[in-house]
Amino acid sequence: MTPALAEANNGNWQTARRWAQMLQSAYRVRLTAQWAGGDEALMIALHARRSAPSMAAWRAAHPQRPLLLALTGTDLYRDIDNDAAAQQSLVSADALIVLNELGAQRLPATLRPKCHVVLQSCPARRALHKTPRHLRALMVGHLRDEKDPRAFFCAARRLAGRSDILLDHIGSALEPALGAEASALAAAQPNYRWLGALPHAATRARIQAAHVLVHPSRMEGGAQVIIEAMRSGTPVLASHIAGNLGVLGADYRGTFAAGDDEALATLLAGARDDPDMLPAMQRQLALRAPLFSPEAESATLKHVVAELMARALP
Repeated sequence: MTPALAEANNGNWQTARRWAQMLQSAYRVRLTAQWAGGDEALMIALHARRSAPSMAAWRAAHPQRPLLLALTGTDLYRDIDNDAAAQQSLVSADALIVLNELGAQRLPATLRPKCHVVLQSCPARRALHKTPRHLRALMVGHLRDEKDPRAFFCAARRLAGRSDILLDHIGSALEPALGAEASALAAAQPNYRWLGALPHAATRARIQAAHVLVHPSRMEGGAQVIIEAMRSGTPVLASHIAGNLGVLGADYRGTFAAGDDEALATLLAGARDDPDMLPAMQRQLALRAPLFSPEAESATLKHVVAELMARALP
C-alpha cells in the first residue's frame, strides 16, 4: 500500500515498485494507493501519516493479520513528533522498517524492538572517466521545500564566476515558486541548468556521468539518489542530517550543515580545485556500496516478511 504510484515519479514510488518485484517470486503482490478491502494475508504500508486511513481499515477488517509499516523521511523526522495519525500508525503496525542505519534512533524506545533496517538498493554501474576540463555537479530532487533546492540555487549564485563548475538540476516544480526561481537562475547564469523531470533511466545515466551528486535535503528517510550515486562510483556532497548519514556513514567527509549554501559552494569549489578530494570520497563510498546491492535488500525484506507471515500462522 503506497500513496505514491508511478505518476509521482518519486522515491516512495521507486521503493514500492522495487519491493513488489522482489516479493513477487514468493507472493502475489498488489500495489494500490488506498486499501479498499480485500483478502490479502499481509499489508505493507509505506508512509505512516498518508497511509493511516488504509492501515486503520486493514486493522478493522483483519485484526489478526500482519501489518508492516515502512517509514519515510517525513514520517521519521517530522510527522511522528506531532501528527496523531502517524503516531497511531506506529503503534498499530506489527513491525516497522526504516531505510537508514540511524532511523530507529528517532523512534520511542518502546517501539525500537519491532523496527528493522532495510537498506534500499540499485544495480551497480561502472564508474566512468570524467573530463578534467570542468566539474559537473548534479542535484536530483523535485523542487519542494523538504529537498531545499534553494541551498543549491544560492550555492550556484556564489559560483557564478566559475565557468569551470557546471551545475545541473533534475526535478519537477512541485512548488511553482521554486520552479520560477530555477527558471530565472538558468536564464541569468550560464553554468546552471534546470533540466526538469526526466525518466528514471535518463536520471541514472546523468548521475553516473556527473563528477559529484549534490543532495541538500532538509529531511530524508534514505535517499535513493544517494544510493544510485554510490553504486555508480559518483561521490556525494550531502546535508549533514541523520537520514543522509545513515546511508553515507556517520564519518563521511562530504557533508555540510543543512541550509548552509556557503559551505556547499566551498565544497564544490574544493571538489574542482583539490585533486584529492573527490577520489577520497569515492574510496570511502566504495567501502559501503555493497551494503546497497539488490541481493542484500531483497534478502532482508524477504526475511522480515517471512517472519511476520510465520508469526501469523495458527
